This record gives sequence, structure tokens and C-alpha cells, in this order.
Amino acid sequence: MKRTLAVLLAVLMIFGCAALTACNKTGLVNDRDDAQIISADEIADTMTSKDGKYEIAMVTNVGRLKDKSFNQGTWDGVKTFAYQNGKSYKYYQPRNGNKASDDDRYNAFIEAISGGAKIIVATGYEQEKALKRAAAENPDTKFVFVDGYVLTDGNGKTLSNVAAVSFMEEQCGYLAGYAAVTEGNTKLGFVGGGAGNNPSVNRFGYGFVQGANDAAEITGASVEMKYSYLYGDSFSASPELQKMVDGWYKSGTQCVFSCGGEMCDSVFEAASDNNGKTIGVDVDQSSVSDTVITSAMKGLSAAAQKVLTSFYAGKWVLVGGLMSNLGVDDNAVGLPFATSKFKKLTGSEYAKLVNSMKSGGTLTVKNDFSAFLAGEETFENVAVSFVK
Repeated sequence: MKRTLAVLLAVLMIFGCAALTACNKTGLVNDRDDAQIISADEIADTMTSKDGKYEIAMVTNVGRLKDKSFNQGTWDGVKTFAYQNGKSYKYYQPRNGNKASDDDRYNAFIEAISGGAKIIVATGYEQEKALKRAAAENPDTKFVFVDGYVLTDGNGKTLSNVAAVSFMEEQCGYLAGYAAVTEGNTKLGFVGGGAGNNPSVNRFGYGFVQGANDAAEITGASVEMKYSYLYGDSFSASPELQKMVDGWYKSGTQCVFSCGGEMCDSVFEAASDNNGKTIGVDVDQSSVSDTVITSAMKGLSAAAQKVLTSFYAGKWVLVGGLMSNLGVDDNAVGLPFATSKFKKLTGSEYAKLVNSMKSGGTLTVKNDFSAFLAGEETFENVAVSFVK
């Protein structure tokens, strides 16, 4: 699956495109007579099908659909594919919002299936239990598990109707940390959602520290980093989070990497109030806040479109029951250099750094964050202070 995704990701990732688009050149099936290249923002989030059925669905996890981050980035890919290919589409949000239970998520899957869904995109690793149950009970329905992994039924048999997609967040986290320090920021912060249980968030943060450490070695800087990964199970904005980060900025923190959906809004507000800098996550968030100097991106939209393409092209066998783990080799993670506010990091230096991370290169970013979060791994050039 990884190889089949790589080509489209290379075309669709924003590093080489002016907007999130889909067209025949990407290899997408296109049966719309009036189809044209447009941005995802121009496509409505809701539509009315002729028969009241919606064959492409997305079930969100925590947070709002329009979170300007993970959910929205994935949804942009889903609705872009559907629009360009004349397919009906609909999103479903589990009841109880950020307090949704596994039963709430399961019920959302069943609602989508009852509504005519042939394929359902599920966002977030927290969907595992509900998704496993829904997929086992509905073998004719296909599922895409974003930020997920291969699932098995109660007998340990792989669920072939589930295609999993994950990303090497440690790589784009590294690039963000490297860039932040190269730009002269020596007092950094990291805020991650998921209460320390979200592997993607933890990889982002672990990579961020590694990148900052390596850049500090080159520049001769001594870096301090406040690190909070126990923010909460939800990824919502809150006065408490904004107050905490506001205190960071007031005590000298220059740049904060905010990792987690709507919680970024609280960090952006705190930064704005203190003339501070931030780093966005998942998608290019430069348009969300003037405080964003760059974003640690992953190809959510492109990956969703590619799996949908495989399904409608009759090539589910290439993705079903398998997991792809996508990174710089696939052009699936990185920084949006064109919109980044860099004054010191050059394009050639950035390209050289990315190439060094590719297979056969000289740089390997570690992804096992367990020792680091346990306080058992330290860094020579970055003094990390864990904040609860």
C-alpha cells in the first residue's frame, strides 16, 4: 500500500501545489463532465443526494469537523474526491462531542452505513474499538483508518475491509524543531493533546525535541523547552490552556508548537497577546494565525483521496487489511516552505535536510518516545521541563 500511495502523495502534498486539488493528472477517476480544479474550501461540506443516500462517509473522532487541523485536513480530501468524481458524501460526528464513548462512535458508523455508505473514513486512533466492531459486523463496507493500524476480529483474523494509514510525524516534528532553533528561538514550548495516549502527538513532540537538539548543536545554542503532553483526552480550546501558555510567553518562551486540533486556537490567542510565535500542525495553518511561522504537516487529504481512488478503481486488494506508514520518502510529511516565515533557514538547506532523512540518507529520526516521556532520555543541547 505504501508504494501505491506514494505517487499521488507526491503530486497532492501542498509542498508542490498552490491548493488542495484533484484532477485527472493525479490519477483520480473523474466522471464529472463539469469537473475542474478547485480548492477544497470551494466545495460545500454538506450536499443533498438525489436518493437520500451518501456513499462516501467520514466519521470524526474528538473535536469539530472544522478544526483547521486533523479532521478538516482529512475531510478536505474526502469531499474533494467525492466532488471531482460525482459521488455523494456526508460526515458524521459521534454524539457527546469530546466526551464521545466507544458506543457513540460505533453508532455513528452504523448511522453512516444505514445512510448508504460504501466506504467510511475514520479519523483518529481512538476509533479502534468502535471501528473494529463495525467493520467485523459489516464486511461489505470498506473503512479507512487514518492515524490507525491493521485491525483484527475477535478471532485474530485481519479485517480485510479496513485500510490503515499512518504517518511518520516524528519526521515533520524534527523539521519544525530544527527550523525553530535555526531561526534563533532558544526558548521553546510544546503542547500536545490526548493526555499522553495519542501516539501521533507523541511522535510529533519527540521529533520536535530531536530537531531542536540537532540545530542547537550546529548553532551553538542552549535551548530550553517547556513540554506539556498531559493536556487532556480532548483536543479542545480552553481558558485553562490559554492561561498556561500565556504564562509561558510572559516568562520568556518565544515559540510554541501546538499539536492537537482546536486546542491550537488557545495557543494562537496566547501567542497573539504576547507577540509570540507558534508552529501549526497537520495542515498549513499559516492562514489561521499571523503567529504561525511554519506548520508540521502530513498528507491527510492526499492519503484519503488515494485510498478512495483504490476503492473505486477496483483495487482494494492493494490497501485492504494493510497499513502504510508514510514519511519523507513518500512526500507525505514536511513543512510548507512557501508560506513559512523563515529568515535564516534557506530552501536549499531545508531540501538538503529532508533528503538526508530519506532512505539511504545519513539522518534517522527516532520514533520510540517511551523513554523520553518517562524522563529517562535527555538531550545534550535541549533542557526539557515537563509541565503537567
